[in-house]
Amino acid sequence: MKIIDLHCDVLTKLAQFENANFRNDSRIYSNYERLREGNVKVQVFAIFIHPSIPKEQKFQEVMRQIEAFHKFVLKEPGMVHITNWKQIDDLEDGQIGAVLSLEGCDAIDDDMEKLRVILDAGVKIVGLTWNYENKVGYGASEDSTKGIKPFGKKVIELLNDRDIIIDVAHLNERGFYDLMPLAKYVIASHCNSRTLCDHPRNLTDEQVKMLVEKGGRIHVVFYPPLIEKEKETTTIEKLVEHIKYLSNLVGVEHIGFGSDFDGMDPLSVSNLSNASEFPNIIKTLRNEFTKEEVKLFSEDGFLNYVKKLA
Repeated sequence: MKIIDLHCDVLTKLAQFENANFRNDSRIYSNYERLREGNVKVQVFAIFIHPSIPKEQKFQEVMRQIEAFHKFVLKEPGMVHITNWKQIDDLEDGQIGAVLSLEGCDAIDDDMEKLRVILDAGVKIVGLTWNYENKVGYGASEDSTKGIKPFGKKVIELLNDRDIIIDVAHLNERGFYDLMPLAKYVIASHCNSRTLCDHPRNLTDEQVKMLVEKGGRIHVVFYPPLIEKEKETTTIEKLVEHIKYLSNLVGVEHIGFGSDFDGMDPLSVSNLSNASEFPNIIKTLRNEFTKEEVKLFSEDGFLNYVKKLA
């Protein structure tokens, strides 16, 4: 069964490691060989700028990660840069679609031209914030009563004009509710249920329902503290509890995977510590769901979603 994964942090490592090797570097949990072994059909590669990077260097770091995407990821045989969602339908056996996303708009500061440059590089999914405040709005670790800023509304307008999917994964609650009536396309690329695990990075039932009513989806994340509160390791079965709960809440067709591999090491789900182990969660899900339902989680649900995009 093929996999579509909406979030990994490979590019951060490729831009930082000496002697970077995307093909089989054991330090990279979603490396090329592991993606192939895990039957991954489409992998979204996030551009993440750590808050410790000085403000004046953040945009340069975005460019470094885009360069690493071209230098290391796309040079591997069968890796295809997806700049139009329709390209997924044209992927041949053995090919893997590679999509760029931007995890937070910190690097653009208040400069729309920087955002345009990033979008022109082929970014298809954009998160407005990471966990902290920026010129667009407030992240999941900030005051939940503060929402989208005036500049953020201009950013949303541009993203809508470019048919970019807006990611709510690291947005705070007020920002989420501010975004819903403004956004054209929305998704949660790597979040779980806050009912099962009370963490500000997870979504409440009301948020999940609103997201789906807006036409969006929620992709579960494999980060243990978002599966079981304050746990550094957990099991596939505990992750599947989130999938079962969310499926009962909004339907199996609206749930997918957003692993967060390479963004959470050394924490991991047992037997789901890198991309090669995706078959393990598929096997576990088959104990709870039909083959057709599991295929909706793994690939078909997202494919149906992007077919509706402009």
